[in-house]
Amino acid sequence: MNKQAAKKRIKKLKKEINHHRYLYHVLDKQEISDAAFDSLKHELYKLEQQYPELITPDSPTQRVGGKPLKKFSKVHHPQPMLSIEDVFNFAELEDWQDYMKDFLIKQIGVTAGSKLAESFDYFYERKVDGIDIVLTYQKGILVTGATRGNGLIGENVTQNIRTIEAIPLRLEKPVDIVVRGEIFMHKKDFQALNQRQKKAGRSVFANPRNVTAGSIRQLDPKVTASRQLDCYIFEIISDIGQKTHQQVHQILKKLGFKTDLNNQAGQNLNQVKKYYNHWHRRRKQASFEYDGVVVVLNNIAIQKALGAIGKSPRWMRAYKFPGEQVTTKVKDIVIQVGRTRALTPVAILEPTWIMGSVVSRATLHNQDEIRRLDVRIGDTVIIEKAGDIIPAVVKVLKDLRTNQAKKFKMPVKCPVCSSPVIRHSGEVAHYCANKKCFAAQQRWIAYFVSKKGFDIEGLGGKIISQLMNQGLIKGPADIFSLTRGDLEPLERFAEKSADNLIKAVAQSKQIELSRFIWALGIPHVGEETAIDLSNYFGRLEKLAQANLETLSSIRYIGPKMGVSIYQWFRNKNNLKFLAKLKKYGVQVKKKSTPVQSILQNKVFVLTGSLKQMSRDRAKEKIRALGGRISTQVSPKIDFLVLGQNPGSKYSQAQKLQKSGLRNIKIIKEQDFLKMLK
Repeated sequence: MNKQAAKKRIKKLKKEINHHRYLYHVLDKQEISDAAFDSLKHELYKLEQQYPELITPDSPTQRVGGKPLKKFSKVHHPQPMLSIEDVFNFAELEDWQDYMKDFLIKQIGVTAGSKLAESFDYFYERKVDGIDIVLTYQKGILVTGATRGNGLIGENVTQNIRTIEAIPLRLEKPVDIVVRGEIFMHKKDFQALNQRQKKAGRSVFANPRNVTAGSIRQLDPKVTASRQLDCYIFEIISDIGQKTHQQVHQILKKLGFKTDLNNQAGQNLNQVKKYYNHWHRRRKQASFEYDGVVVVLNNIAIQKALGAIGKSPRWMRAYKFPGEQVTTKVKDIVIQVGRTRALTPVAILEPTWIMGSVVSRATLHNQDEIRRLDVRIGDTVIIEKAGDIIPAVVKVLKDLRTNQAKKFKMPVKCPVCSSPVIRHSGEVAHYCANKKCFAAQQRWIAYFVSKKGFDIEGLGGKIISQLMNQGLIKGPADIFSLTRGDLEPLERFAEKSADNLIKAVAQSKQIELSRFIWALGIPHVGEETAIDLSNYFGRLEKLAQANLETLSSIRYIGPKMGVSIYQWFRNKNNLKFLAKLKKYGVQVKKKSTPVQSILQNKVFVLTGSLKQMSRDRAKEKIRALGGRISTQVSPKIDFLVLGQNPGSKYSQAQKLQKSGLRNIKIIKEQDFLKMLK
């Protein structure tokens, strides 16, 4: 077959293969046998091998393959990927409905709000227990697959996403679209994988979700391909004219995405309750794991009017199934010393299986919580995975208590360094008095090198402990003095791994000011405050020299936080620590933004989609010029940037303008771009 004939045949084969993929994954139908389907793919593969220049990214043969990656790159999402707030009973679901109606009435007036509230209807589907994924298509071709990450930035896992048959490489229409979904593993495939693990003499996996998470982050896509993952898409992030969430699912299906065919629409919460009870009863018989029902207000116009609060939309809730409860015994209560030297009591349990994993520990928070529960060593307790995630002791079965049960007392000395234990007036926590406590130092080092700080790859908790036990490091600054010769003799370190760590440490020495401030671990200073301080002062030296009056006058820096920052930079040990970092070559990048910027200390809210740049890029620009981002309209904001299809924030800002409480400036995208210039 010559090249021209091959090109035509390849085009027809791709169309036929995609047609049968659509039938099987989207419509749950099958017109030809699996063997015939594989035969079509094999013919396509042979033709592409003969003419490799005819291979395209959307070819079905490109699902498996690609060279293993060295690491994953970062992806900025086009808008924040919000998380869903949980409710655990029907009364909470009804409270949520009342809350939405009250919010609409307060925000847009009694008449308009009541009218919208009367038109409430819902769309609901099972909450798949998998891993969030964000897919970007350009002209109908898959270009990026990214994890949700922190909601703003995820990891580029496109090579691995291509291996999942349920995810189309080419859509049925050549549209530009961003969608969100859930990748998961069916129970039968999970069991088959564990059988293979056993036969190979390898350890088995705890649950399907863990396997899915690990599979998506495999650097070698062939490993991901071998795991037989599936995917349901449930949301369209782009605005393509969808009016209801039910319509979203109809559009997704037409484009070739696989969705949960058991989703439903209903007129009231009682119908939601029936759906919830139906699928709760069938949970163990289902082919995959799900942990509740996602309930969405169907009308998208009302969704926009409701908006979001914090990281969660007001118009959506996860109606979770009750956490699985099991009984076990408390073998001991031990103390864990944290980065701030706070002592946290932890219950050591007889290992028990709950919700797909073995639990042997549960936090007891503090002495007051132990007293409230009246939990003792030797007690039989009920534990529950709250929200199917965090193990917690919920009750003590006192009738099963024996005479051998022992009350727990907070130690008077630190279990790690034997220093006195103190409790500050007005606080529930107990603290180790030793500022150089080994355990606290270990946790501080781990905090210091984590992703939000110096981001030193390969320096995990076990390696840190090993380095400390060998006397190679005592604090974070010592990391920068390590040599390959220090590492090679140690267990877990070969020549290559030692080289990799030394290289990672060297690369981290150049650090942005905001990340450096965060890594210092100053009490009460989080990520956003670190950015604020970086924008305001521009240089570490200026921050270190700032007096208490200056710190307290900075917007969003309260009196308690101001005192904490001021005292940190006047502590002799902290100053020695900074000098040590400088000696070892750590360089804090100066903030180049001039303090005189017209955006300096101004608070911005973005609403609607921007044409010229993504919202994340706009936020970066604002921060780079000394401005601050808020997600809520309030009297504290200065500017509302108005994009296309603005949400309820626009009307909220207009109302605030009319009230005279704040002179908020509402600006369009072009005016905003002029400000940036």
